[in-house]
Amino acid sequence: MVNTEEMRKIQFTGKSSYIVSLPKQWVSDMGLRQGDQVAVVRQGISTLQIIPLKHHNKPVVTEDATIEIKLEDEGAVIIRKLISLYLLGFNIINVKPKIGRLKPSQRNAVKEAVKGILMGTEIIADSTEGLTIQVLINLFELSVDGALKRMLIIAKSMQNDALLALGEANYDLSKEVIDSDDEVDRFSFYIIRQLKIAIQNEHMLKEMGIESPYHCLGYRLIVKNIERVGDHATELAKDLLEFKKPIKKSILEPIQELNTFALSVLDEACLSLFKRDFSQAEFTVEKSAEISKYEKKILDGIKLLRDDEEIYRVRRMNENIRRIAEYASDIAEIVMNMTIEKSLRKQ
Repeated sequence: MVNTEEMRKIQFTGKSSYIVSLPKQWVSDMGLRQGDQVAVVRQGISTLQIIPLKHHNKPVVTEDATIEIKLEDEGAVIIRKLISLYLLGFNIINVKPKIGRLKPSQRNAVKEAVKGILMGTEIIADSTEGLTIQVLINLFELSVDGALKRMLIIAKSMQNDALLALGEANYDLSKEVIDSDDEVDRFSFYIIRQLKIAIQNEHMLKEMGIESPYHCLGYRLIVKNIERVGDHATELAKDLLEFKKPIKKSILEPIQELNTFALSVLDEACLSLFKRDFSQAEFTVEKSAEISKYEKKILDGIKLLRDDEEIYRVRRMNENIRRIAEYASDIAEIVMNMTIEKSLRKQ
């Protein structure tokens, strides 16, 4: 195995320069000689990168990527590939047919993904021979916390609208809730992309307000939890479309109380993240356990029901909403892990 770490002493020369010798083997591997130039690039607070000048214009990670589409590839396959490249941080994504031309359905799948899933992207070239997608959004135009807040607002709104639709038998509103799940996914993909880019550069990490690469893992788990809130709202909205009748007001009231509690705990968990507040996160974990008293009202009401279909629907709604309180507790525990060290320093 090649030794990747060698110790070097800093030496002082002239009146104002410090020098460090380079490993002979590395100089040889790079094909360098005395007098050749190298670029010294600062990365973050404590790291310097040394790049031979002849390699300096070659990025460590290319910004362009090309995917070749087979004639039989369905839209879902193409979209999965696009999402993967977007999450990896590529700024230009070329979509080309492996043979012949792209089918209209394949081109439409790419356009729908750009329009509805991949935040900050535009199609800059479009023909039957292929499409080119460019990511236009700047890394700092929308912060991770800012995107997370918007994602949270949409997911909560979906949850409330789903219950409203169930009470009013509002089929159009149910469909709107289901469509809104794509918007939650857009913010989710955007945040994951930002985290992936930032974790490779300490300076970007600090600029984004994230204290360490370790915290990126915490953010990734939190994003997944909020994304799941949107999924449960979608399940509630699908209930009305599946059974074609509303939930009685007397039954819906305790369900709405449970939902209000679950969303309030979720709010407090996310607030503890934005404030980096260990105490509030700890309080949120404890408060989430109170959900059992709200569930008891629903379960007591189920005992009075005679319709098996109605019992099934209410139990499924209770399960979907209870999960939200569990996600809130999970988020709060992640925040505790992220802030425990700071809390100890304060003490």
